[in-house]
Amino acid sequence: MLKGLLENKSCRECRICCGFDKTDIWEMPVMNSDTAKELSRLRPDTEFTEKDGAFIVKAGRLEGDELFFCPALDKEKGCILGDKKPFDCSIWPYRIMDLNGTWVISICPVCGELYNRPLRELVEFVENGLGEKIYKYALENPDIVKKYDHSYPILKVLGEENTDNCLKRTIN
Repeated sequence: MLKGLLENKSCRECRICCGFDKTDIWEMPVMNSDTAKELSRLRPDTEFTEKDGAFIVKAGRLEGDELFFCPALDKEKGCILGDKKPFDCSIWPYRIMDLNGTWVISICPVCGELYNRPLRELVEFVENGLGEKIYKYALENPDIVKKYDHSYPILKVLGEENTDNCLKRTIN
């Protein structure tokens, strides 16, 4: 989904988005049932937490500097889910977040490949179609909307005309 902005090679070499410590475990991707089933087929020992038809891989309690790596990560091949990867992963480091009842599109500051690019370039990518895709998916799958984290720069605030829909989806 980020073709033209982010090279597959860069992601394959970095993989920072596939590892989580106790401070960013909340960033675990939300999966739909089809993706969770596929991951279970490929990695039968994977355990999930389910909420309202959405699934998140159980990481367990992490201590100290302990890291949990997504079970879909193969150290040689990258993500074994390919085109079936979670939507969260297909748009990372972009995020849709809830800031006091208003949805915003932000960017995760740990992706060095994109975070060091000109802000104008990141915003243009959102404005040229990615933002609309993220918003549409979030309306249908509100579990991907994370609570806003102040360390994530906001690239787009979804307009007031969408605020009522955002609030309804977040509350329900």
